[in-house]
Amino acid sequence: MQKKPRLLVTRHMPVNVTARIRRDYDATLNSTDRIMSPEELVSAAEGMDAMMICGSEKITPALLDALPDSVRIIATFSVGYEHIDVAAAKAHGVTVTNTPKVLDAAVAEVAMLCLLGAARRGHEGQTLVREGKWASWTSTMLLGKQVSGARLGILGLGGIGQAVAAAARGFGMQVHYHNRNRLPQDEESGARYHATAAELFAVSDFLSISCPSTDETRGMVNADLIGQMPDGAVIVNTARGDIINDGDLIAALESGKLFAAGLDVFANEPKLDPRYRTMENVFVLPHLGSASVETRDAMGYCCLDNLDAFFQGKPCLTPL
Repeated sequence: MQKKPRLLVTRHMPVNVTARIRRDYDATLNSTDRIMSPEELVSAAEGMDAMMICGSEKITPALLDALPDSVRIIATFSVGYEHIDVAAAKAHGVTVTNTPKVLDAAVAEVAMLCLLGAARRGHEGQTLVREGKWASWTSTMLLGKQVSGARLGILGLGGIGQAVAAAARGFGMQVHYHNRNRLPQDEESGARYHATAAELFAVSDFLSISCPSTDETRGMVNADLIGQMPDGAVIVNTARGDIINDGDLIAALESGKLFAAGLDVFANEPKLDPRYRTMENVFVLPHLGSASVETRDAMGYCCLDNLDAFFQGKPCLTPL
């Protein structure tokens, strides 16, 4: 009987995904779900053929140097891969895969939740009700910004951005976008392309960030670009927290330049800038973009499909 591949799984996985892991792999699971240090990762990987990781594990050149040669593939339970030095992995002969497309719809749903929560003052409304401070109805209570008919700028019209655009059209929003390269017309679905980020920000009553975190995009949403936006605009981020300059965003929210923000991701999460916690015009979530049962299962299955293919000598489905 052929031996099962030895797999290190660094974090807890959904029940259905774990069942498949146990069935098909000689797996070592992280029973505590505690984030392991680099030294602990290297020790746990001893004798392993593969690793299934999350964004919490930083795969650096130093860690790759220290990993045992037995590890030949790393599957990350995420679409983003800024936590992995892919070039260094390739130099070590290690295959890396991610989980694109399967989470587009779920993240788009949370983007719309953040957009609506920010625009219609969801945090303040919840606080009134939960703290027993809702005294009566008035015609001027918690007036927000109407979404219908407004201009939505999408920074990064990839799979997630396109799903956000489709949802936004259901609210009658006018969709604009900026990418490094314009999409083919049939993929734009009527969205208007802007060749520069400044042009996009200038026409965005609402801005949804859907681009990956790269050297070019980190800190990109700063005072200069925010200053291009219409007064009273709303910024939504479901991509990566480090794309926003926190100090500049907070200053714009405090000054009234921006009406509100809806944030599902943060730089250095969960150790976010503490000022966000006390700002009434910020609707916040704890990185829930892909957090549906269906999507988290699909992400796990995508990881395992890649691992299955690799150990069967077939091409991986979503290699980096």
